Order: sequence, then structure tokens, then C-alpha cells
Amino acid sequence: MADTKDLVNESNEQVSSGERTEKFDKADKKKYFLKRKKKVCAFCAKGAEPISYKDEKTLRKYITENGRILPKRVTGTCQKHQREIVVAVKRARNLAILPYEVR
Repeated sequence: MADTKDLVNESNEQVSSGERTEKFDKADKKKYFLKRKKKVCAFCAKGAEPISYKDEKTLRKYITENGRILPKRVTGTCQKHQREIVVAVKRARNLAILPYEVR
């Protein structure tokens, strides 16, 4: 006789101590990951325009309301352009074009 904690029924669901957790097969995982759309670097898409510390309007898109620099997983920029953004934001802060912190 099978233990009641590890019963598996015909609909591919595992029953364990009163909880029902679904097993995902490879097809379900593939569907889940295909739903997410990959972000494309805005700088790579529009061409090789250099990122300038003087361009306040562009740099404001890559900082939060509090003045923190957004990570590349949020902005969707590539690693090369993310480094350039960070350098440009830090230079703009040093020259008082952008604030260090907004209260």
C-alpha cells in the first residue's frame, strides 16, 4: 500500500499531506518562458549614438524618482550601454545636472 503523502493521481498532480501542487512538464515550462518578452536595448536598436552626460532628458529615464540608477534587468539595456549610462549619470550628478538624491 502506498503512503498517503506521496500519492499521484491520473491528472498528473501530486497530492502531499492535504496540499495540491501541480507538476509542470516540459511543455508547460516552455509555454511559461515563451510568454515573457525579451527586452531590447534602446541604444542598440536605434543605432550607435553616444550616451552623453549632458543629455538630462535621456538620463532621467534610467534613474528612479529618488535618484537611484535602475538596473539593466529593469531597463532592458545591454551590458555595454548600462555601463555607459552609469558613468554618464555619475558625471551629471557631479556637475549638478542630476540630483544625487531627491527628498
